[in-house]
Amino acid sequence: MQTCQMTLSEIHDLAYDALIAAGTTPDNARYLAQATADTEADGVASHGLAYIPIYCEHVQCGKVDGKAQVKVSQPKPGTVVVDAAHGFAHPAIEAGLDALAEAARTCGIAVLSIKNSYNCGVLGVHTARIARMGLLALGATNAPASIAPSGGSKPVVGTNPFSMATPDGEGGVGLLIDQSASVIAKSEVMKHNREGQPIPLGWALDSDGQPTTDAAAGLAGSMAPAGDYKGVGLALIVEVLAAALSGSNLGTEASPFSGTAGGPPGTGQCFIAIDPSLASNAAIAKIARLIETILDQPNARLPGQNRGAKRELAQQQGVAVNQATIDKIQAVIAG
Repeated sequence: MQTCQMTLSEIHDLAYDALIAAGTTPDNARYLAQATADTEADGVASHGLAYIPIYCEHVQCGKVDGKAQVKVSQPKPGTVVVDAAHGFAHPAIEAGLDALAEAARTCGIAVLSIKNSYNCGVLGVHTARIARMGLLALGATNAPASIAPSGGSKPVVGTNPFSMATPDGEGGVGLLIDQSASVIAKSEVMKHNREGQPIPLGWALDSDGQPTTDAAAGLAGSMAPAGDYKGVGLALIVEVLAAALSGSNLGTEASPFSGTAGGPPGTGQCFIAIDPSLASNAAIAKIARLIETILDQPNARLPGQNRGAKRELAQQQGVAVNQATIDKIQAVIAG
């Protein structure tokens, strides 16, 4: 696989230019381009530039309104609601973050509920931003159905990621957990399918409910839930928070995040911000102690602990990007 080394600025500009060429407004493109660069810096290539051709295709076919103007309201002191208007999730999240933070500091806890939305990329990118505001963050986003219930064969919930990020008391992130309800994110299976590569056994099931190493068969079937019952349970929790609470489409009602059929997915997100001093001024110190007890053990790993190091290295040396992905994006820009 041929790659090209790109700086984070070059990644941002490439994504931005493609989104603009596809028909996205500068404001909407800016937030998504920045998230793309951040995602590549974190080493999550499956959600970075690889998704830009899909985003552009969805703007052009109408699955996403690249010119959407979000609507923000605050029906209750601790509740912020954003209607994404079937545009990208990133500008909708951005539009509600400051109000969410202010409400959390005032009330101790606040909720940001987003409806009529779309794929928000790496959920941890957004919860980490809230943590850098000095708040404990919980995030949930639902997705088109791709996981069958335990004992069933028909998908009813999506991979439905859940994330938590804690502040470190110095403007940074202490603990960052970002996981999907499936064994692996669906985008990884999509990436393997695009590249003609087999997937590890246990990632997905075919249409008969049998484990498969064929990426295409896995996409036609269902994703394998993490820990079976536990994965489905997590997906249901996210479905309630992100879809039911916001009035967005359930996974069974949402069109796929891939392909051009079905119109806007209309999925949702939910972010909960908590003032860490809500019940105790010792919260941040307690979290730091918890992290220390994990890192003090030989070979123990902390969720998300390598992201900071990866981002620092990416800022210094850039990121290796698949040349085929770059070519696809440049073709969009060229028209």
